[in-house]
Amino acid sequence: MSQHCASRAAVASLIFTLTFAALTLAVSAQTKPRARDLGVPFDGTPGPNNAITDVAGVEVGHTTLISGSGKLEVGKGPVRTGVTAIHPRGKTSNDAVFAAWFTLNGNGEMTGTTWVDDSGFLNGPVMITNTHSVGVVRDAVIAWKVKRGEPDMEGYWWSLPVVAETWDGWLNDINGFHVHPEDAFHALDVAHSGPVEEGNVGGGTGMICNEFKGGIGTSSRVLDAKAGGYTVGVLVQCNYGRRDQLRIAGVPVGKEIPEHPAYGNDDDTGSIIVIVATDAPLIPTQLKRVAKKVSLGLGRDGSYSGDGSGDIFLAFSTANPGADKQSPDKQSADKQSSGGANPLRQFTMLPNDSLDPIFLATVQATEEAVVNAMVAAETMKGIDDHEVIALPHDRLREVLKKYNRLAK
Repeated sequence: MSQHCASRAAVASLIFTLTFAALTLAVSAQTKPRARDLGVPFDGTPGPNNAITDVAGVEVGHTTLISGSGKLEVGKGPVRTGVTAIHPRGKTSNDAVFAAWFTLNGNGEMTGTTWVDDSGFLNGPVMITNTHSVGVVRDAVIAWKVKRGEPDMEGYWWSLPVVAETWDGWLNDINGFHVHPEDAFHALDVAHSGPVEEGNVGGGTGMICNEFKGGIGTSSRVLDAKAGGYTVGVLVQCNYGRRDQLRIAGVPVGKEIPEHPAYGNDDDTGSIIVIVATDAPLIPTQLKRVAKKVSLGLGRDGSYSGDGSGDIFLAFSTANPGADKQSPDKQSADKQSSGGANPLRQFTMLPNDSLDPIFLATVQATEEAVVNAMVAAETMKGIDDHEVIALPHDRLREVLKKYNRLAK
């Protein structure tokens, strides 16, 4: 076979592999029970997938790394980690979105946020991984963008990627640095719309939530027509919280199911990353307010954002495409008297007094996304045979019924 044909065969094989992986994620996401399937009552109307991908254009992909068992050998495992990628406008777009971020408690990391603050834009994907893999994932995003994208108008490839983390060192050989650039590339490439796989996947693979197994969770809300019919979607990587503080649908589930706590101490150990997407036309100052409202959703689930927790949130809007672009059209009918292209950009925005439904949707979707993560997660054993149990579905239903909160 010629070198050219071999290359084409390799590309075709890669495309097939990525497509199959994306389809596998979607099918798996559809077959696992979610919190509503168990009768957990939530307020608000979800979108068709009850996921962040209900916001048109948003795509999510995971790379999940699980290998080895038994005693920890740094550099060898056991491995319980991964990478999650979120594309605001899909993997083929190079169009920035208005964005803002907020830190409720700063014992964590989200890179690239200084420029998000100053510019008001997010340009590129949001990545989530474990604490000690932020650097390699950040660099991988730059390499991925250079390979796939065009330089800017001045001829530069320039990027300050947004990469966030939570700590998975109770289950994962975190100092073995098992996340590699190709793992980030894979998460970016297999990202898709539709149902999102939850639980022990991607960056959430080795995470713990309220001392049950945690990980990735998502939810969405669709506003009614009077409020504009906009969609708000939330994705969480949850790795925080004390068992005795966990509340689901207002019920003290953690106190009712105290068995087998993960750590056996009284600390609020861990962190949570929350990404909020909406198609509502919001500007960065408004998105900052949206990001702050995530805190209220977490409070419904029992979080008090302890000293050891990194609770960091980012919100973006997919409205107003092209808002960050400088026009290259020197023949524009709107030329200024100087002869250059008109640099002005027009965009739409909601008035501040129309934001309440979006705030409420953010609170509701955040509350549900955390519970979805715990419902989807499965019991996992990691380094040194540390075991974290999944939230037992039958016990959850029993407790909700006891408090007259079971929906069905």
